Amino acid sequence: MISFLSCLCSLYLATSVVGAPALSGFSSVASKSSVSAASSTQATAPSVTASAAEPSATVPFASTDPNAPVWGIDSGTPQPIRGSLGASVLGPNNLPLDQMSPDMLAPPTTDAGSVNNAKWPFALSHNRLQTGGWARQENIGVMPIATSLAGVNMRLEPGAIRELHWHSTSEWAYVLSGTTQVTAVNADGQNFLANVGPGDLWFFPPGIPHSLQATNESAEGSEFLLVFDDGAFSEDATFLLTDWLSHVPAEVLQKNFQASPDAFSHIPAKELYIFPGSPPPLDAVAPSSPQGTVTNPYSFALSKVNATQLSGGTVKIVDSTTFTISTTVAAAEVTVEPGAIRELHWHPTMDEWSFFLEGTARVTIFASQGNARTFDYQPGDIGFVPTAMGHYVENTGNTTLKYLEIFNTDRFQDISLNQWLALTPPELVKAHLQLSDETIASLSKTKPVVVGPN
Repeated sequence: MISFLSCLCSLYLATSVVGAPALSGFSSVASKSSVSAASSTQATAPSVTASAAEPSATVPFASTDPNAPVWGIDSGTPQPIRGSLGASVLGPNNLPLDQMSPDMLAPPTTDAGSVNNAKWPFALSHNRLQTGGWARQENIGVMPIATSLAGVNMRLEPGAIRELHWHSTSEWAYVLSGTTQVTAVNADGQNFLANVGPGDLWFFPPGIPHSLQATNESAEGSEFLLVFDDGAFSEDATFLLTDWLSHVPAEVLQKNFQASPDAFSHIPAKELYIFPGSPPPLDAVAPSSPQGTVTNPYSFALSKVNATQLSGGTVKIVDSTTFTISTTVAAAEVTVEPGAIRELHWHPTMDEWSFFLEGTARVTIFASQGNARTFDYQPGDIGFVPTAMGHYVENTGNTTLKYLEIFNTDRFQDISLNQWLALTPPELVKAHLQLSDETIASLSKTKPVVVGPN
């Protein structure tokens, strides 16, 4: 009877070994353990009490094969080939676009499923040319994924004016070059005037009338990025002073302003939008108002804020805690050194609208349910990551990467994957990822934000 039970046990254990799934990097260890257990069972008295199960993989391990871009803008031949996958292009192709998007033509093997296009170059936006400047925009019409924010890139020659106007949305601005003189009046009759230089911001809440004019501090005038807290925003829907007055009967204008019949005889017959003018003095002040000046400034000198130095770059965060009037837009100005990365993270309650200023970047967006896609960015490109989707921003060039993270919210927030794991019980992390004690101990309990080269 004892011999029969012993044979039965041995047969059961052997069957378990043969029938076990082969798992890369794990199967050999599991097999040796099972064989050892079987031998031990045969050498000792049989027992019907099972020992505690060893930790075991339930799915194959993820590949550790490299998945870097196959070529760069200035090197390599674009072909939809990665290792043994893909084949060359036999028909026509757009070489410049392929050079700028290696991870679209030859995506990393970690990409899967479907993620809407999260890249739009301003270079593909229709430009509106005016006497004195130009403007081009991005909204859901060209980038459907970007539902919560839209952008305009605008240029003014010295003295040129973006005419008096207002919007139904907020307007947040980052000055790219030169100095822009901005004016505004709020609902209480308080006025505002400021010169806003490179790297600085302005913000006008919905409905606040304002103007923008390039100074002659720079021979080129000024250029800036405008961001609006509505993905459907269009510059064509702006409320312009000249457009309005040209659609008001003349006798109504006379009555409203208590003016003579010819007082408004030279107003434009249609909108001006952008038009030339004389450069404003840099020491200009707002007209004296009985109500005083605004108590909450509409501009913010981000260029004078000290950046937080990190192992792989820097970050400046600006939201309503520092730029108090900016209650619907928050932002971070980020630099990433060559070989470094804006860490794996996500934003819990807001979409991210990005604008790339310098260098080249690579971003993989994880959209859950096995969906992930990688995009490549150059200066002048817009990126978008929907709420809560995991991502990183990697510097893929040899120069410093600089970009803006912009959000439709009053407070900047992000969740760091590194910090989350560091502040989770180690046993739980090990059960998920099979990390060593040494690796778990090295996790950061404070957000790395931008991580230097490994």
